[in-house]
Amino acid sequence: MSSVTLEHVVKFYYPGIAAADTKPIKGLNDINLHIPDGETLSVVGPSGCGKSTLLKVIAGLEYPDEGRVLYNDLDVSKITPQDRGVGMVFQDYALYPTKEGKNNMSYYFEVHHRSQEEKEQRLRETAELMGIGFEMLMGRQVDTLSGGEKQRVGIARCIVREPNVFLMDEPISNLDAKLRERTRTEIRRLLKKFGITTLYVTHDQQEAIFMGDRIAVMRTGSLEQLGTFDELYYSPANLFVASLIGSPPISVLPVVLDQNMVRVGEHASLTLPDHLAQSLPQGKLRLAVRPEGWLVAREPQPESLEMNVSRIERLFTERAAFAHGEIAGAPVSAVVPLDFPEAKKVYLTPDWQRAYFFAADAETALFVPGVPELF
Repeated sequence: MSSVTLEHVVKFYYPGIAAADTKPIKGLNDINLHIPDGETLSVVGPSGCGKSTLLKVIAGLEYPDEGRVLYNDLDVSKITPQDRGVGMVFQDYALYPTKEGKNNMSYYFEVHHRSQEEKEQRLRETAELMGIGFEMLMGRQVDTLSGGEKQRVGIARCIVREPNVFLMDEPISNLDAKLRERTRTEIRRLLKKFGITTLYVTHDQQEAIFMGDRIAVMRTGSLEQLGTFDELYYSPANLFVASLIGSPPISVLPVVLDQNMVRVGEHASLTLPDHLAQSLPQGKLRLAVRPEGWLVAREPQPESLEMNVSRIERLFTERAAFAHGEIAGAPVSAVVPLDFPEAKKVYLTPDWQRAYFFAADAETALFVPGVPELF
């Protein structure tokens, strides 16, 4: 097993045919990252943010133009993938369709001319570790397996090699919702069981939250923030992270702070607690409130914001409901009781202990509530 460290890693790409006047684009921009031995790190971000490029550089499928990649203290920046001892699981399974599950797993030993005894021992140990029912998959042709079963074989094929690092690139995105939930639970169980250092790339924030001990948020080749879900959710580094993490997304309202009064739109004002008003600059700001951070009323309150309701979304399986609408031209979502009646208007007041403030003309976080102390 290995820890993985990236030191000032930069990867350039050229947008078209390389020419003297073509400016390179940074696919990775000065990435500094440490994944301790045995940790699963989820990497999430919008399409084109550099998630897969990061994985390829760690795997050795691409080499960094600047900086170093280390496994433990060994610099592997220019070492080929086969010499790094990585196990890769892809979105499309990448199994040999003409081979049975067992032969897919044993191919590594055949190519590297390992003994029959070593091969059989490792296959037997891996099948036991993979759990109930896996022995049956080993004797079946790949084209008779379901998507989830193929992914189990793909993971076992990596494990049988005893990799230093696991690299997973959206491994379950091709599965239907129910199978995806079951398979990610199985993968998480296996990763915990084996304690293999893992980089898990996904575009799905819920999957990133479930799979990762920590989460790395990326944008345009840069690492925006690294931390646990609670740290990203309650203490986002900037507005981008605050908007990406959380569903429904955080509501962001343009406001003006005058003394301790927060003006929202042309007609509404809210009184800010003194300690909060003193910590913020006067003038234009952005107030952000998560769905659970609103106090909701059906009738006007002494200080509240009127929201025109566009719809009530009831998630019966989650035992939750959300009122969606607009305030001062900005989209807003608020948690309401599951039996909340249909209404054209509701009245919202921020719970100031759970409010966020960001600069008006930048994404800089001016105030975040921080991770709550539950115990």
